[in-house]
Amino acid sequence: MPFDAARPTRTRQRRRKCRRRQLASSRTRYACGLSALTTDEPDANAFARAIAAEAAAIDAGFALLFFSQSLVDAAALSQALTEHAPALAYAGCSTAGEITPQGLEDGHILALLLPSASFATASIMVDNLSSSGMDRITGEVAALRRSLRGRVGHGRAKDTFALCFIDGLSYAEEAVTSAIHWGLDDIPLIGGSAGDDLKFETTTLISNGKVASDSAIIMLIATEIPFHVFKTDNFIPTDEKLVVTASDPDHRIVREFNAVNAAEEYAASVGILPHTLTPLSFASHPVVVKVGGEYYCRSIQRMHADGSLSFFCAIDDGVVLSIAQPKNMVEATRAALSDVRERLGGIDMILGFDCVLRRLDARNRQVFRDISELYRVNNVIGFGTYGEQYRSMHLNQTFTGIAFGDRLAAE
Repeated sequence: MPFDAARPTRTRQRRRKCRRRQLASSRTRYACGLSALTTDEPDANAFARAIAAEAAAIDAGFALLFFSQSLVDAAALSQALTEHAPALAYAGCSTAGEITPQGLEDGHILALLLPSASFATASIMVDNLSSSGMDRITGEVAALRRSLRGRVGHGRAKDTFALCFIDGLSYAEEAVTSAIHWGLDDIPLIGGSAGDDLKFETTTLISNGKVASDSAIIMLIATEIPFHVFKTDNFIPTDEKLVVTASDPDHRIVREFNAVNAAEEYAASVGILPHTLTPLSFASHPVVVKVGGEYYCRSIQRMHADGSLSFFCAIDDGVVLSIAQPKNMVEATRAALSDVRERLGGIDMILGFDCVLRRLDARNRQVFRDISELYRVNNVIGFGTYGEQYRSMHLNQTFTGIAFGDRLAAE
């Protein structure tokens, strides 16, 4: 039989297509009962059907959804979930990158399903943040606490944590986080601000059929699984100071540092020419503010044509910022995860919220693959944020997370 040179080529093409289809969607089940589904295919209906099947298999009552708006439309995803998984409650938001079981990715949809046997959830979407009083949010938290307590009893309600997702372009994260924390008492809060793949145009949140911007989602989750809430960053403050002398607090814009054009003074402080400033520059040279004896990052989002700087966090005249010196991100993150593992007696998986600026900085310092692998081997899943919530604080350039131990550790 004569040799057909085209046959091996077609075979290799079929194999590559087969491998691509296998990699496009994945399912990962964890010992604590949680199940993660991911896809890089834009078919919202197919993914919703997969979610419905997995929810039935593990008796999940709630799902968390993180999605790239470059891959899927939020309304289409919400409609597909309503059609194919009508009994499943869910909440989620758009991202600035995803953390999948395979590591750091872009252009994916990620679903985390919570089995009803181990997790009881109460959630609400608060819309119109720009016109909402913070008392309303604190009241909603109190109502959620009563609802959850009525379902699980007072005893189990003590093993509860809070999650929140907030429009990352709302300029409201500080006030919302503070209002949520005020109503929680000693319940730990963790969360992330929705992103839009670094376009800075519109972020979107979805919750049980609702699709909205300028909104926040608050969830209370009671569980029998041991958990630990934590945060980590990788910067050290220096003695180089930048005092905000002219700003637009409502829009988080700084016009002057030390009575000099903001971009020029910042660039001089970090040794960069002003016209070369990019998001990578801001990620690699963060600024921090001291609050209650601790330093927190106040990350710069972008530079405007007039040399003013937009921030991811609240800013105002008189605020004193320090230029920060980055530490080794990989080692700092590894040390934080090691501490969590020791506290829990082992990590089964971590729900993580990772600032997009850490991702940019990791690429700039050529440690992106190392961080991605560190997340993979520690079973981290979550998304890239425009800001992170941790207890009463809204943060930047930080990784915040909630780690779950093995189910057996709780027995």
